[in-house]
Amino acid sequence: MIEISNLTKIYKSSNIKAVDNLSLTVNAGEIYGFLGPNGAGKSTTIKCLTGILPFTEGHIKICGIDIKEEPVKAKMNIGYVPDEHIIYEGLTGFEYMTFIADVFNVPHKERKERIEKYSKLFEMEGKLNNKISSYSHGMKQKVSLISALVHQPKVWVLDEPMSGLDPVASYNLKQLMAEHTKQGNVVFFSSHVLEVVQKVCTKVAIIDKGKLIAVCGMEELKKKREDMSLEELFLSLTKNTEAAHDNI
Repeated sequence: MIEISNLTKIYKSSNIKAVDNLSLTVNAGEIYGFLGPNGAGKSTTIKCLTGILPFTEGHIKICGIDIKEEPVKAKMNIGYVPDEHIIYEGLTGFEYMTFIADVFNVPHKERKERIEKYSKLFEMEGKLNNKISSYSHGMKQKVSLISALVHQPKVWVLDEPMSGLDPVASYNLKQLMAEHTKQGNVVFFSSHVLEVVQKVCTKVAIIDKGKLIAVCGMEELKKKREDMSLEELFLSLTKNTEAAHDNI
């Protein structure tokens, strides 16, 4: 459902390859963890994947649709939660969710049901008529999450989604991720909280200095690395990128 082939992104200002010939595939039903140190190229990859950034070389397909050739059609399958809040703070929470529903052509009955369902789940009932500018960091994160689900996308892209969430909201988010993939959809999930990644993901990819250095199924990790946590594996690989491909 996500196909990234030989993706390269070079920023003209620096001439550095932020992403260097990266290829990976995410199949239906997978919660796919995307890991790397700060500056490794995670957010750049995600912004290329969601059509926010143009890329220098390679191809990206969402549900079989090339994002360069048919960007709008490809993006209709994506629900994106960025690592920073990019939402219109002059609107109320309800107005913003309605705006996103309009963008994705969600019928009025369905949007009403979904907004009510997710607002209740994330304890935002009674707060949606307040301006987003008055919300806390966690409340803004909840608005981003609800808005990313309102059109029921097949591909859910989450960049540090737990940031600012309270324990109940974090738990509910993890439950939603599992439910989403059970329906044949995918979650592409970037986080620095490796304990969460290890618990919820079915597969992980590790990127460092723009290059993909490892891909591993979590069941495979348990079998081959019984004495090593994902955190320990991550540290061992990113400390020695050159040797990483031989380590797993």
